[in-house]
Amino acid sequence: METNICPVCHQPILPTYYFCPNCGAKVNEPPLSTSAGTQALIYLESIVLPIVLFLFIKKWPGVKYFKSKDPKANRIGQVAWVLLIVSTIFVIWFSYVWTEQAIQSSVDSINTDFNF
Repeated sequence: METNICPVCHQPILPTYYFCPNCGAKVNEPPLSTSAGTQALIYLESIVLPIVLFLFIKKWPGVKYFKSKDPKANRIGQVAWVLLIVSTIFVIWFSYVWTEQAIQSSVDSINTDFNF
């Protein structure tokens, strides 16, 4: 079986280890969770993120999943980005329509008050 060397304590470790058993240093990235619950949470965050004005974009896991070398995790990241873009477009469109309606309502109210 092939062994690697820990970059911190220089002890032999197996390639399947995520952490060195001797010093605890991180030697490999653990795989990202691709469970249905994780997917649902990422997709929900992708839809809600534009509403909170991208305040939490650095904490959004979609970037990490998109950059993953695991094909399933990468696909989750791609779907998350599409949802983020679509929901952003929807929020911008909805804001525009709502603002336009609010302005038109105010103008109609003013016109009614002055009998125009």
